[in-house]
Amino acid sequence: MEAGYPRYLLYGLLILGSWLVSCTLHFQFVHIYLLSSEARSGPALVVLRPSVPITLGATFPPDPSAIGADEDGRPSSVVSSSASCEGRYVYMLDVPSRFDVLSGCVEGAPAFQDEYSMCSLLVNAGMGPVLPPATGDGSDGDTGVIPNTGWYNTYQYALEVIVHNRMRRYECLTDDPAAATAVYVPYYPALELQEHICDLNYTVRSGPSSEFLRWLSSRPQWAAFGGRDHFMVAAKTSWMFRKDATGTCGNDFLEHPESGNMTVLTYESNIWEPRNREFAVPYPSYFHPKSAGEVAAWQDRARAAERPWLFAFTGARRANGTLVIRDRIMDSCASSSRCRLVDCSHGIQGSKTCQSPRTVVSAFAASRFCLQPRGDSFMRRSSVDTIMAGCIPVFFHEGSTFQKQYRWHHPDPDGSDRRYSVLIDADEILEGKVDIEEVLASYTDEEVAAMREEVIKMIPRFLYEDPRARFHGDMRDAFDISFDAVMGRVRRIKNGEDLG
Repeated sequence: MEAGYPRYLLYGLLILGSWLVSCTLHFQFVHIYLLSSEARSGPALVVLRPSVPITLGATFPPDPSAIGADEDGRPSSVVSSSASCEGRYVYMLDVPSRFDVLSGCVEGAPAFQDEYSMCSLLVNAGMGPVLPPATGDGSDGDTGVIPNTGWYNTYQYALEVIVHNRMRRYECLTDDPAAATAVYVPYYPALELQEHICDLNYTVRSGPSSEFLRWLSSRPQWAAFGGRDHFMVAAKTSWMFRKDATGTCGNDFLEHPESGNMTVLTYESNIWEPRNREFAVPYPSYFHPKSAGEVAAWQDRARAAERPWLFAFTGARRANGTLVIRDRIMDSCASSSRCRLVDCSHGIQGSKTCQSPRTVVSAFAASRFCLQPRGDSFMRRSSVDTIMAGCIPVFFHEGSTFQKQYRWHHPDPDGSDRRYSVLIDADEILEGKVDIEEVLASYTDEEVAAMREEVIKMIPRFLYEDPRARFHGDMRDAFDISFDAVMGRVRRIKNGEDLG
């Protein structure tokens, strides 16, 4: 008895322990299953592809930590209802990696050691490197007007990447092409061309984009409307994509029937050929805010800025006097004590000066009028920088005006540019009939103040928000305006309207 008791007790304890372990494991399994079932049975997301990585430029997706969330913890950018997405669904095409011009931009790549490489220029979701704080002594060209947050050294051809990142956060993406109103094509024709823009071999310049268009037109999504429901960004002027083999730079991307069927957003459109389907949208400037409060604060700075200069010009002469009006403008500015001239003509140093956002924006923010003659084409990025600085733009050709080019972003599509800009005939200047300084000095302080206020009110329409984060506040930026216009255009096409 004394010898058997411990043995029976041991057997009993072993049986009891085994039963307890079994119950515990069973409870854990059921608990996990119930929780996962509850998660699966929760509200379904309308948007099906929020986490799909960017096919092109995968180094530059939005920072997940910067994406806002609703009360359920889901990313706010992907929570939507079928009602709010009605007529607004977009299918984002998956582009093969062989067309990825930024495939080498992976973490640790040697390209990031070169500050002028494509990889370095397009960090921060395409906005570029963050502007370092102002030196405070003016050595960086900053007079103290630019704040230390929200400003980037943005590459002028970065819009393809910026828009791609904005589309990645779009709340009405769908995996069903048949349900989509429009198809977004995340291909970067301008960045692809930039690598060999003036190559002597025309096939090198035109071959890759031609191959892409052949691939695109073979997709099943193309067949339904022949590409007329597709849209994309080509971040250069229209003319750079309309060059045949006799041209020294550029290619014929926009001359192909395939690109002719799509709605293409460029920096400058051919206003003399209204049936073309490319539409001009603003260049990206250096200001990429995260909230309407940041925008309002900058507008207040622009209003309060001291403007000791009557007019300003930032730019360079062209070799052999190929742009006579620009030479005449620079001569006029250099000879005047009332003009702020930022001369970019002097080699590498001059180029660096004009690539300094603090130098350019500070010069414009200290001036009443900013001269915007044509460059290699009618539109200049400097025109958008002028708006950001609250400076009244002065144009010298009708083809450079916002009313002709940025029809979607013009504050009054049927109104005049004269409320916020000045147009001086370039021929009259060259013929000596008009003096720039005399024309600008003829405006009264009251007229200048009224025009400047119109310019400052236009700032939101010409900037691109930070594409990585949910924007706080009620404001439509250049992307919102462009996107709404594209969607409206595609809906009309699908309704059978002849858009001319």
